[in-house]
Amino acid sequence: MKTFIISILIIFPVLLAGCADIQLPTPQEIIKHPIGTESVKVGMTKDQVRELWGGPDRITFVEIDEGTEARSREMWYYKSFVGMIPVDAGYLSKPKYLYFDGDNLTNVTETPLKTVSEK
Repeated sequence: MKTFIISILIIFPVLLAGCADIQLPTPQEIIKHPIGTESVKVGMTKDQVRELWGGPDRITFVEIDEGTEARSREMWYYKSFVGMIPVDAGYLSKPKYLYFDGDNLTNVTETPLKTVSEK
């Protein structure tokens, strides 16, 4: 029993030490830079978009009509939100459709692009 208590006393602080470096943002930082208020730009990676706007509300794969050919794209859809957040805050004011070719953002629109099936 004594060795059990000693091992717990040794292991417990080691486990807690792993959490010591986590620093959550303060409420002031969250208010100053709320998620979704910074703009995404064509060429950004999926990770960069997630960092700015969070995860999308829906992910689908679509065939986009690009004139002479159709290209398969990953489409991320973000719903618009109105409520506690100002209406003109980044993507939150209107729904957004983001299109990725591989890992890179190629289009940002407020209405979905024409797909091959709609032609």
